[in-house]
Amino acid sequence: MAALYNEIDPYPAQWLRNLIKAGLIPDGEVNTHSIVDLRPSDVAGFQQVHLFAGIAGWSQALRLAGWPDDRPVWTGSCPCQPFSVAGKGAGVDDARHLWPHFHRLIAACRPPVVMGEQVAGKAGYGWFDGVRVDLEADRYACRAADIPALAVNAPHIRQRLYWVATDLENADRWHGKCGSVTSPSSCDMADTRCEQRSKRCESRSPTENGTDRSEENIYNQRCSDGDMEDANGIGWAHGEYAQNGRKAKTVNQSSSGDCSFWSDAIWLAGADGKARRVKSGVRLLANGVPARVGRLRAYGNAIVPPLAAEVVKALMETLDV
Repeated sequence: MAALYNEIDPYPAQWLRNLIKAGLIPDGEVNTHSIVDLRPSDVAGFQQVHLFAGIAGWSQALRLAGWPDDRPVWTGSCPCQPFSVAGKGAGVDDARHLWPHFHRLIAACRPPVVMGEQVAGKAGYGWFDGVRVDLEADRYACRAADIPALAVNAPHIRQRLYWVATDLENADRWHGKCGSVTSPSSCDMADTRCEQRSKRCESRSPTENGTDRSEENIYNQRCSDGDMEDANGIGWAHGEYAQNGRKAKTVNQSSSGDCSFWSDAIWLAGADGKARRVKSGVRLLANGVPARVGRLRAYGNAIVPPLAAEVVKALMETLDV
């Protein structure tokens, strides 16, 4: 099969099966074993291996970037709880620190390209230091970029550390022009691609009927019911979310210069005493949302595919493929 999706949580695991059945992600096998128990033989033979697959954010990002389904790649967003400021701060001593098992499989199978994501900030940088030491000892070139979701016009920050690694010893396994990769420095991803995108109100492309055509790719025009179905057949961009997505694409022509998504925002005070700007009409609680526990857990652990797609595009440009 083309892909292996490893996900221990039953709800997103079923979601993945629905996505495969709908043809929205590459055909493949869903494996629900813990990565701790995975052996190299379990992941060998697949063109793509997505560990901690969640709801297929990396698979969606690869397709958005134009990465062929049959091009080898591994992805994985290791659990952030050991390093997140919202966690206990146990770091590498936390049982959920699963990078050593991810690394064990990489070292045994030597995929030509590995991509991942982790929390940003001091904790994430410290985590990546260890990742880089491990991978460069195995002759992989590694680089990372700290970028927010708003860099692709998403209406939230969600700052994350995205990283890539390419196998220097087996460059010919890349289905392209990886032979030019001869040193870690040659695989560096320039941050300049995202510098301007990080501005909240970047300049936009010409519009058509009041809609920013550049953002059609960001939302991938997937706002129909049933799209990116979850474990209950509920769409990833279903219902109210889809409507908000369309609203977000309307270009604001006012003289204030504010981004369109926030043009009618309101401020609400939270239990912590802080006020936050929210989209008008968006409910803060999930009452009335079908299967809300499973869906919210899946959403909360997901990456932002259009943002990851920019990382994939940068890598493809760097490797000239």
